[in-house]
Amino acid sequence: MKRMMSYGKADVWVYRTYAKPLTGVRTIPESVFTGRKNTLFCMNVKVAVEGEEFLSSFKDGDNTFIVATDSMKNFILKHAGDYEGATQEGFLEFVGRRFLETYSQMTGIKISGEQIPFDELQVPVNDKFEPSPFVFRYSLNEQAFSSIEMKRSKDEITTNDQLSGLKGLKLIKVRGSSFYGYVKDEYTTLPESYDRPLFVFLNIEWRYQDIENARGNTLDGYVAAEQVRDIAYTVLHEENSPSIQNLIYRIGLRILGRFPQLVEVRFESNNRTWETVLDEIPSSQEGKVFTEPRPPFGFQCFSMTREDLQTDGNHSND
Repeated sequence: MKRMMSYGKADVWVYRTYAKPLTGVRTIPESVFTGRKNTLFCMNVKVAVEGEEFLSSFKDGDNTFIVATDSMKNFILKHAGDYEGATQEGFLEFVGRRFLETYSQMTGIKISGEQIPFDELQVPVNDKFEPSPFVFRYSLNEQAFSSIEMKRSKDEITTNDQLSGLKGLKLIKVRGSSFYGYVKDEYTTLPESYDRPLFVFLNIEWRYQDIENARGNTLDGYVAAEQVRDIAYTVLHEENSPSIQNLIYRIGLRILGRFPQLVEVRFESNNRTWETVLDEIPSSQEGKVFTEPRPPFGFQCFSMTREDLQTDGNHSND
């Protein structure tokens, strides 16, 4: 078995102001997103490095080849000012490549980042409201993330794997979802539902066919997390879903249909549908009362490729 051996630094909080704006993103019918100003370009970075030279530190306590993790933190922060691109994916590859170019004892690196999101705030300007160019609000909503793995063989640095994603997306649909027709046996206590509120937590990941698109250098090929998010809630709005399994399948078809540069989409979903307290409210024709569901919670994991799009009758990009 190959030995597992790596070390690194986590929770490197990067706050960069006035990075290069992300512009020229190809529009899609489900989203108004066309770019971002990048006035705030912020992420939480984790880096892990590999190399056979590090074995002496583990085995003999010899730190001759060890780059202190505090130095790694400083390296990342310093290069946040050197980066001239506009995407998180591009920044992570930029820093990863600089690590391997700088330290010959490092033969592999895995670096990932989670966006630290801030929302624009509307302020009164000349009798109307406009986004403030200076004041933002820290957001507790979904986060874009990315990871990249790179290796060096002799003098050649190659990217082995790259993944982009969106985590912590929380969507509630108050009607238009159902769940019935499942197995009934002596263990079944869940009643069938033909129209229920559906509260779902979603993590979505996607992989490019060509790593160049992930760098953001060709913006027509870049897939923005904001557009993936908008596709997810558009499909939830449009579809009367018979299950979360079918819902994420339909979202996957739409994503693959809109973005031919992607080869794979992955989902991890979590069912947080509310428990009904009152089925009827006398003063309201449609109102009901719900409360938080009790744990444990159901989850679904699913991946899709272009083959799913090609074999499905609805290509979801009409």
